[in-house]
Amino acid sequence: MSEVRFHGRGGQGVVTTSKILANAFVLTGQFGASFPMFGFERRGAPVTAFGRFSDKPVREKTQIYNPDILVVLDPSQRAWPAVFQGLLPDGMMLLNDFEDTKDISHKNLRKLAVIDANKIALEEIGLAIPNTVIVGAFARMSGLLEIEPCCEALQDYFSGKKLAANIGCVRRGFEEVEIFDL
Repeated sequence: MSEVRFHGRGGQGVVTTSKILANAFVLTGQFGASFPMFGFERRGAPVTAFGRFSDKPVREKTQIYNPDILVVLDPSQRAWPAVFQGLLPDGMMLLNDFEDTKDISHKNLRKLAVIDANKIALEEIGLAIPNTVIVGAFARMSGLLEIEPCCEALQDYFSGKKLAANIGCVRRGFEEVEIFDL
């Protein structure tokens, strides 16, 4: 089972990212569970979401204290101690950022993936909502999903031109993410 903790801010699509990924896993015949943890429910407030993905049914719906993978949609949270808390050895991190990431390190971090998801989202959908770009980048970084189920999972959330634009986001996320072995 892969346990993923998502960090971001309200309005970035943090919860939707975990839901889309759970749907993508289900489309491949696997199992996925997604659930949020909210503090203040308002745009800009810190948001944490969780995802468990497995080839066996996922019954546990508790917070994830020891993630295998971290996904950070808000670049300002990249160095928060709470983000790295409990990261298991050989962990991975996907970061939405446009800056140099050489200062990111943690004793358990094995792989770091970086993408300027805000820029891509602005170019594709006209809004700096990085969630669907992150879905594609997650698939490539983790190696747990192919791109097609990620695109197909979007149909539960978008239609028409919005669906096409968000599929473009997923595809660009998959192609443009930079992955570093640490």
